[in-house]
Amino acid sequence: MDRRKFIKAGGAAAAATAAVAAPAVAQTMPKISWRLTSSYPKSLDTLFGISTHVAKRVGELTDGQFQIQTFAPGEIVPALQALDAVSNGTVECAHSLGSFYIGKDPTFAFDTSLPFGLNTRQHIAWLYYGGGRELVNDFLKGFNAYAIPSGNTGAQMGGWFRKEIKTVEDLKGLKFRIAGLGGTILSRLGVVPQTIGGGDIYQALERGTIDAAEFSGPYDDEKLGFQKVAKYYYYPGWWEGTANASLFINLDKWNALPPAYKAALETACSEAMAHCVAKYDHNNPDALLRLVSAGTELRGFPQPIMQAAFKEAHALYGEIAAKNPAFKKIYDQWFAYWKKEQLWFRVAELPFDGFLANQSQQTR
Repeated sequence: MDRRKFIKAGGAAAAATAAVAAPAVAQTMPKISWRLTSSYPKSLDTLFGISTHVAKRVGELTDGQFQIQTFAPGEIVPALQALDAVSNGTVECAHSLGSFYIGKDPTFAFDTSLPFGLNTRQHIAWLYYGGGRELVNDFLKGFNAYAIPSGNTGAQMGGWFRKEIKTVEDLKGLKFRIAGLGGTILSRLGVVPQTIGGGDIYQALERGTIDAAEFSGPYDDEKLGFQKVAKYYYYPGWWEGTANASLFINLDKWNALPPAYKAALETACSEAMAHCVAKYDHNNPDALLRLVSAGTELRGFPQPIMQAAFKEAHALYGEIAAKNPAFKKIYDQWFAYWKKEQLWFRVAELPFDGFLANQSQQTR
């Protein structure tokens, strides 16, 4: 065959193949549009940013065929109704914190963290390799939802207080904005826990509706302006030694997604997780220095308070497990994993971190 005719014939065949293949590809990549409501105001660029990151990356990974539109609290539903909106199909997905919904069932806390529980690396390990995601999503079936981890604040601060907290007695009657099981534990020590969305905390603290408030860490807390209305900043936030934010997805919508779109969501959420943790680790030190330089008084929770809270935490877990089969199923597995992780970190990670922390105070 003449070489030119061979090249032309090959080119024609390739074009014909492409013409046949194109409709098939289009059929496997349907046009889908979702709405995502966040529990975090846009002013919190890291936590609201996980939503915009996921939406952007999903669009890029699917060549624009899978579009997700993001909404701040109040634009569709209030901050603390995000999960309900997912469950009933008002929206397809939401970025929120499982511990916001312990009023429905305390088992929701496992997706976020348990007080005095795993640290950030340990919690991510449990979710991805320790069976955590499978356990959490089996529980979430009862709420017509599916969760993908997609953000984490790292260890949080203990919050902002109008007055110093020196003893357990100082906690009695204290109106404290705190989410999750941390509030339940503190209520056993006399605190009156308050559940308030992030965007509404400042006004409540300013007006004296509450006496103290915790939210996240220095970078976010500074943006929310808590230093203007409360003087004392406590650490550590033992109720959230880690705080995993998830993309909660309507289970029916998740099950109906093409495999390629599920993979795009998983990929985008994993990226959001990595960026979220890194951004907080990068920005929190400078934010804390600014706060202290401007007059914020940094305080550590006294050991008697920490010890009393730890004791109440484990008593509470046992009580809940005794009457809540869903909680017990996850707790028994989680507790064994917690014990194992403490052993490893006590051998390698903690001695290293502790040594460097001490040396950094002596090295110029």
